[in-house]
Parts: sequence; C-alpha cells; structure tokens
Amino acid sequence: MVISSDVIRGYNDTMILYLLLDNPSYGYEISRQIKNLTEEKYIIKETTLYSAFTRLENNGFITSFSQASDNGKQRTYYRITDKGREYYQEKRKEWDLTKEVVEKFIKKEN
Repeated sequence: MVISSDVIRGYNDTMILYLLLDNPSYGYEISRQIKNLTEEKYIIKETTLYSAFTRLENNGFITSFSQASDNGKQRTYYRITDKGREYYQEKRKEWDLTKEVVEKFIKKEN
C-alpha cells in the first residue's frame, strides 16, 4: 500500500526539515531518503519537493547554497536554520496532537 499525497501533504515540510537536522543535503538525496525511510510507501514528487524547498526558504526555515559534488557538478544544497528547527519542533507537537485526535476515530481491529 502506498500513502496518498493528499494524506501526507501537510507533513512534507516536516519530513524535509527532519532530514536536514544533522546535515545539509540536496534534492535528489532528500527524495531518496524519504523513499528509503518509508520503505517506498511514500515517494515524494519532484515538483512537490521543490515547491516545499521554495516555501521553506521563503519562510526562513532553510537556506540554500551551491556546492560542487564529488564529480565536480554544481548542486544546490539546503541547510536548516534556527527558525526552521523551531518550526520543526512545533510540527512535532502538532503531529502528536493530530495523531491523538485521529486515533479517536480509527476503530482498532481485534
């Protein structure tokens, strides 16, 4: 089963920020990590990913910079800001509350 992008849309930013907490990264690598960490249950579309980068950067949650990769090709890397770390923590709390509310309406199988 694959997760619908409609269901997870509000958490794309949170996933991206999580992946940037320890190190800067670039689009393809972030996309690959999302695919791997979700065991291919969620594959973020390229347009969704780059829209999120733009939104996150416009809100001051990430910054971008160019850097040559090992093969000499220029890549755009993204780095989380302090404001982005604070936003990530808010989204974690929001997720806990969301989970608590939605679980009230999910019938448990016996």
